[in-house]
Amino acid sequence: MNDFRILTIKASVFADNDARADELRKQLKDDKVFLLNLMSSPGSGKTTTLERTIETIGEELSIGVMEADIDSDVDARTIGETGAKVIQLHTGGMCHLDAQMTSQGLAGLGTEGLDLVVLENVGNLVCPAEFDTGASKNAMILSVPEGDDKPLKYPLMFTICDVLLINKIDAMDFFDFDLEACTRRARALNPDIQVIPICAKTGEGIDRWVTWLKEEIKNWNA
Repeated sequence: MNDFRILTIKASVFADNDARADELRKQLKDDKVFLLNLMSSPGSGKTTTLERTIETIGEELSIGVMEADIDSDVDARTIGETGAKVIQLHTGGMCHLDAQMTSQGLAGLGTEGLDLVVLENVGNLVCPAEFDTGASKNAMILSVPEGDDKPLKYPLMFTICDVLLINKIDAMDFFDFDLEACTRRARALNPDIQVIPICAKTGEGIDRWVTWLKEEIKNWNA
């Protein structure tokens, strides 16, 4: 019988991606470009939160946005109206971006002169959490209508994120959402995660979120 090689594909793919992500992160730090990987399930309010963020700090920082979707350019058109530099990324059916795809997106966007680039990842609480994009920091949005039990159902996403934005808090009275329980569950997985309740629609909590973001950008460039 001939000898044959057994290759564990998943481990190999992740190892290659992690190496490329580290290279990209170093390149971004050298260029003083802060890359935020923004993740959530569909409909949680990523684009609206991003609009509010740009509205709040757009005069202080030069911002670029990469909108990742399986198809359409709806979000890119929306963000384009804010005045931020924007590019639409189509994943061809894939439910996440990896480091190589992110690198291609950055090349297409062009980072010269930019202080902050936001990757609005594909709406999904599973696949995006598995792939390091090379981002400086990872952020996620959980909206009140989704329920406070999501840290129990999708633990990896909460484990890898630096900040959790709990959006649509204006709807708290209409849903059985326990903010304290959600925070406790998230911090059981990730004691260092920052939890910031916001309402992208009204702007409540956005100042606190922007303060966190600006401090992280300052530290990145130190």
